[in-house]
Amino acid sequence: MPKIAILSVAMRSRLKPLAAGLLLLAVALISREGVAQERRVPSAATEMRLSFAPVVQRAAPSVVNVYAARTVVSRNPFFDDPFFRQFFGGPGGRPSEQLQRSLGSGVIVDASGLVVTNNHVVEGADQVKISLADKRELDAEIVLKDARSDLAVLRVKDQRERFSAIEFADSDGLLVGDLVLAIGNPFGVGQTVTQGIVSAVARTQVGITDYQFFIQTDAAINPGNSGGALVDLSGKLVGINTAIFSRSGGSQGIGFAIPANMVRVVVASAKGGGTSVRRPWLGARLQAVTQEIAEGLGLKRPTGALIASITNGSAAARAGMRTGDLITGIDGQAVEDSNAFDYRFATKMIGGTSRVVLLRAGKEMTVNVALETAPAAAQDELVIAARSPFTGAKVSNVSPALAEELRIDPSIDGVVILEVANGTPAQSYGFQRGDVVLSVNNQKTSKTRDLERATAQPSRVWRITVKRGEQLTTITLSG
Repeated sequence: MPKIAILSVAMRSRLKPLAAGLLLLAVALISREGVAQERRVPSAATEMRLSFAPVVQRAAPSVVNVYAARTVVSRNPFFDDPFFRQFFGGPGGRPSEQLQRSLGSGVIVDASGLVVTNNHVVEGADQVKISLADKRELDAEIVLKDARSDLAVLRVKDQRERFSAIEFADSDGLLVGDLVLAIGNPFGVGQTVTQGIVSAVARTQVGITDYQFFIQTDAAINPGNSGGALVDLSGKLVGINTAIFSRSGGSQGIGFAIPANMVRVVVASAKGGGTSVRRPWLGARLQAVTQEIAEGLGLKRPTGALIASITNGSAAARAGMRTGDLITGIDGQAVEDSNAFDYRFATKMIGGTSRVVLLRAGKEMTVNVALETAPAAAQDELVIAARSPFTGAKVSNVSPALAEELRIDPSIDGVVILEVANGTPAQSYGFQRGDVVLSVNNQKTSKTRDLERATAQPSRVWRITVKRGEQLTTITLSG
């Protein structure tokens, strides 16, 4: 609780009415909801000798090391061709296995043994272990992965024990200049604590995950810190350390953390038994406001999120939003750009509505947008088994829910790749999750069954049109 100044009646009576009003206003501001800690500079030399040890002792037991291992199978794509098999059919032609290990950090967020870490720490892992602060190692399983936020939730397999769980802070209450501590396992040397300040909030031009809204800190963060805790001076979790900006590979005073309010949403989905994160679906594609667009809209500076298109029947459409509307706020918080809106909207809980402020033809208006998940149409998932460049790829029809998850256009007419198995031709040819296959050998592939039929026909040459992100590519591969 923040300290609140208490004034005696005699003292208040001697104050002039205006001074008393200003003082009471200051007290109210200090005690307002959302202030997590008292903010002041040291006033005496003795205060310079204060220690962060009590904060560390409170938070450190909740921070763990995460060890992940995966088996990678290397396979020569020529091995599938009878002609080349005679050259590669010896010992060198057989698939080879290699064990890859990764090291990171994690944070216990529930006493039952739920651990949050970065998705990139455990991506593709076959085995996961955690090491507690007391050096004990425990087996864990992955219960939820969310590539969009680069977060994953693990569960300790031995659930007979109650663990020390950290408490969440409201990351929206962070201010630039607040003191923070980073706790993790850099370079595998063991649990390490570094101290710094919040250098910036709401960083949106970082390019790490889909949700560009990071806490920036100068607390030293190094390889191995990924998935570790960023805590405030009350020992509460304000963020999950995820990346650094570095030219050398080591800390250069610019680290980024995923805000606790985003972490909270992912953890809530895991606690609810979900294998994916349930987030509200707007059903509109947003674009950044450039200086030219700002001038055209009569804005003094480029700000807000411009609606570029709206999906029929979506929450945005039912709320009355239109193409060309400029989103400037949501639930009392300003929207600086499209990334900021994506984050704000994604951290809302399903159910109810959000009040979104729009600028339309120079006039401000407010609409109520329903907080609901994207509809999941029949995806008709299947794994391509016929010998082709897609062998080993799991594919699906495009639905609004899947399009939202993979950040692709829901109206696109194609088949999306969900997974690519290790050691398969699909992996060898470089296909990735999120690739949309539009045609194969001049046959349009609108549905998964179209792709299955196209690949069932043997061919010595494969002509494939694929969309990856915003890039449309036509490639020719030998059979």
